[in-house]
Amino acid sequence: MEIKKTHNIGTLGPAMKGQKVVVGGWVEDLRELGKLSFITLRDVTGVSQIVVAGSENLSQVKDLTKQSVVLVTGAVQESKARDFSFEIKAEKIEILSRAVHPLPIDPLGRLESGIDNRLNARALDLRNQKTASIFKIRHHVLLCIRKMLSESGFLEVNTPKIIGSASEGGANLFSLKYFDKQAYLAQSPQLYKEQLTLGLERIFEISSFYRAEKSHTVRHLTEFTSVDIESAFMDYTDVMEILEQLVVSVFDHVEKNCTEDIKNLGIEIKKPQAPFERVTYKQAIEELGKQGLSLAFGDDLLDSHLRTLGEIHPGFYFLTDWPLKLKPFYIHEKEDDPVVSKSFDLQYGYLELSSGGRRLHDPAKIKARLEEQGLDSAQFEDHLKAFDWGMPPHSGWGLGLDRLMAVLTQIDNVREVVLYPRDPERLFP
Repeated sequence: MEIKKTHNIGTLGPAMKGQKVVVGGWVEDLRELGKLSFITLRDVTGVSQIVVAGSENLSQVKDLTKQSVVLVTGAVQESKARDFSFEIKAEKIEILSRAVHPLPIDPLGRLESGIDNRLNARALDLRNQKTASIFKIRHHVLLCIRKMLSESGFLEVNTPKIIGSASEGGANLFSLKYFDKQAYLAQSPQLYKEQLTLGLERIFEISSFYRAEKSHTVRHLTEFTSVDIESAFMDYTDVMEILEQLVVSVFDHVEKNCTEDIKNLGIEIKKPQAPFERVTYKQAIEELGKQGLSLAFGDDLLDSHLRTLGEIHPGFYFLTDWPLKLKPFYIHEKEDDPVVSKSFDLQYGYLELSSGGRRLHDPAKIKARLEEQGLDSAQFEDHLKAFDWGMPPHSGWGLGLDRLMAVLTQIDNVREVVLYPRDPERLFP
């Protein structure tokens, strides 16, 4: 059986009148009109009307179900149909796969399905053009990120996801047996990417990471995609500027290259302007105080606090200079104020998208900070020894790709922008 297409539907047009083509896709609609049948055929690039005539072809499609996959050989011709600028007159139709009804969801969206039903049939859900557009945009976002960071002198790397110790001292790790040893799934590439600056200077990674948090919100996942960078000879303000440039580049790229997908989603891209506002932690607690929320320096900001700040600062902004005690052991203090850290979070309103800062590169200071936070420096022996080999000063950040996608596409639930999301309740499909 021949299965090769000569053209994608999106490459066809009325200027190709009379040309013979072979197209393949799935049947969105099928209607009979006298001695003719009309198929609405879609592939990932576009949609076309197929005109079916002749007893053999008509018998082929008589009992054809919607969403079945067919291969059509025919000639391009002008169309009188209002919704099509051209159509294909079928010479031959091959049914490659029949869809069995009833389908678990209607991929055309005419019958609305809840998010759980759609995720249970995710592969079929991708035939919905709104859903497909989300992941076409995600593809472009990844292209843009890789291009921008590569052109800024960063090398893409891959760090291990199966690790031998709780790398950042956190409790929210998935544990597993690694043959006869105890192992964990990595919650970030933090320690590896710091070590890699020793020889490669500027690196980035785009990969899945794992957090064993039983969070039931529209913004948390147990498996998430993180974009991480680390750079030698940069301070935290330098990597903040790179993050800012990256976000602006992503919005600009999508606006210019995803016009049809933006239309399918019914949104308007709200491209941010650089530089983003910078709000210090001290300024933030002063603003919260004016709203009747009394906080002392060193108190962590709860979700309710961030929501109030998000009303004051509704777009992208950096929340900087956090108290050192609220940050991980590897974050550098400010030289002129050692209780304050060289750190930042990138916020979109209340939503945290990224966290980063300047890292300690003095092993004595790192060991002291580990002790302050009640962590056993022996567990970090493999990491610490790299700091005796000439570790350069370095800074970096991690950006939640899924949350950025939710902001970009103006979708509230982060599960919508992940193909097969994992949360405390969802392990299949």
